[in-house]
Amino acid sequence: MIALPRVARLVIVFAVLPAASALADWPEFRGPTGQGHSDAADLPLTWSEKENVVWKTAIPGRGWSSPVEREGRIWMTTAIETPATPEQREKKLAEAPNPDGLEIAGSVSMRAVCVDFADGRLLHDIELFHVEGPDPVHSQNSFASPTPVLDEGKVYVHFGTYGSACLDDKSGKVVWTNRELKCDHQNGPGSSPIIWRDLFIVHCDGIDVQYVAALDKATGKLAWKTGRSGELNEREPLRKAYCTPLVVEHEGRPLLISPGADWVYGYDPAAGKELWRASYGKLGFSNVPRPVVGHGMIYISTCFVSPSMLAVRYDGAGDVSDTHLVWRNDRQAPRMPSPLLVGDELYIVSDNGVATCLDARTGDEHWARRLGGNFSASPLYADGRIYFSNREGTTFVLAPGREFKLLAENMLDGGFYASPAVVEKSLILRTDKALYRIEEARPSGE
Repeated sequence: MIALPRVARLVIVFAVLPAASALADWPEFRGPTGQGHSDAADLPLTWSEKENVVWKTAIPGRGWSSPVEREGRIWMTTAIETPATPEQREKKLAEAPNPDGLEIAGSVSMRAVCVDFADGRLLHDIELFHVEGPDPVHSQNSFASPTPVLDEGKVYVHFGTYGSACLDDKSGKVVWTNRELKCDHQNGPGSSPIIWRDLFIVHCDGIDVQYVAALDKATGKLAWKTGRSGELNEREPLRKAYCTPLVVEHEGRPLLISPGADWVYGYDPAAGKELWRASYGKLGFSNVPRPVVGHGMIYISTCFVSPSMLAVRYDGAGDVSDTHLVWRNDRQAPRMPSPLLVGDELYIVSDNGVATCLDARTGDEHWARRLGGNFSASPLYADGRIYFSNREGTTFVLAPGREFKLLAENMLDGGFYASPAVVEKSLILRTDKALYRIEEARPSGE
């Protein structure tokens, strides 16, 4: 860990601005504030395929988008793929800058799916885009990885370069579609959209072009589009990123926090004007974790090739690379799971299963323990517990604090790529096989 004491003591008051309507129970990726927190109580501590499962619903196709919920309707996206011919496979792999780990589909149907919270019934399965000969997708990704966002009776979905859409959240009727935001993801789409006031905002960080864009949420028309200004690596595959933005309030004004390859940016979300940028100080691309904020700092992972956790102050103007980095920790930083901030402690889990608790103000390590398995899903803090779920189907439940305390290990069929949601007293968990409602079984009439 590298500490920078001359700025470490500076603390700036912040507030995370909900990107979607407060009416939604779990409106976007990582919940109402995008930080992976829930104020729910009486959530289950233990479960299995035979314990504390209210219902289990198979979801057609393949998709890693996380479930979101409003007024008893749970939404997610999925993709139904048809196999590629040998000729299609050969052509697509020959065109790829790096063919390792890529999967090729002949065609793909990109869909929005809705499940009833009460009984697990499939309410809607709506095709939004059908693509012949799509670009390859990485084996650890899907064509439906970006998480929907809910706002004021609407469902907003994003499939990266293949298109964005708005639906009515009761009828499922399509309100608008937009297929103008193009980029070459190389490994498939990943960045989830957010809603801020009247805007639908998304990252488009490809190997060819890198920009942030906002659409009018009522019409789907382009409102603004801002290119990344930071100097990037000369190799195109090292310019891509898959982060989800976050809006915070700083000195009474909204600020769009937006990590891309090699740089994190602060923008005015109303007009897309760049306010500041900070370099990671090292190569950092294919970023997936959504940032969290607290103590006047943004906590971000630089991701590939060798990830570091950074704490960066988010005040200032212009290039703040030399003045706003508070600390850096190079041990066991995640490439895919987002960090989790609880009070003065920052919790992370590496892709290969090492969980770490850091002092959020200094970056000093309190503990590090191997949980086991491989991780893509982001952690959850709810009911005074921390939930970590791996790709092998195990959820580890920990007590927060400066000493490691494992409370439970829970196993389901399938693996976790999607992050959890919380609705009332239930955990909503999506594996690569099914969607679950997990709730503590109670005596009849309670």
